[in-house]
Amino acid sequence: MTRPENAADRREIIVQHDILELLPVLRRRAWRLTRQWDAADDLVQSTLLRAIENIEKFEPGTNLRAWLSIIMRNIFYNEIRLRRREAPGRADCVSVSSRASVAPSQEWVLRADEAMRAVGRLPEPFREMFRLVVIQGESYEASARICDCAMGTVKSRVNRARQMIMDEIADRSI
Repeated sequence: MTRPENAADRREIIVQHDILELLPVLRRRAWRLTRQWDAADDLVQSTLLRAIENIEKFEPGTNLRAWLSIIMRNIFYNEIRLRRREAPGRADCVSVSSRASVAPSQEWVLRADEAMRAVGRLPEPFREMFRLVVIQGESYEASARICDCAMGTVKSRVNRARQMIMDEIADRSI
């Protein structure tokens, strides 16, 4: 083999030899970024292509592995940015956009008002326990202390209040 005459040719031969040794490292790094072997192989190929195109920018004696890793990282992030920009124009978005993106809330508002009116119509002991436990979020023990009654009484009244509310709402919706 003849020795290359100019510095650029020597740099190219050295770098090509070093790049071949770094292929397994590049492939593992690409897999860590993509988590898919096919995508990792594509990323390595894009990295090597970009490195060969820009070989004159590499300084001999510097860290080739770091230079290639930076190229790989930049390609990977650029692809992510590109995919994010292109995502809204995908064909499957057309079928999704024909449907309402937010479900109508009127029915739920009416149901909530109906439930609150049903709470207001509960007998006083049930309404008080229901408000403490369900609406205000007090524990059964704290509610029992506040109302000066047994914890079983609180549980029973809250359960009966829930049942009365459900029965009333079910009767009105029929």
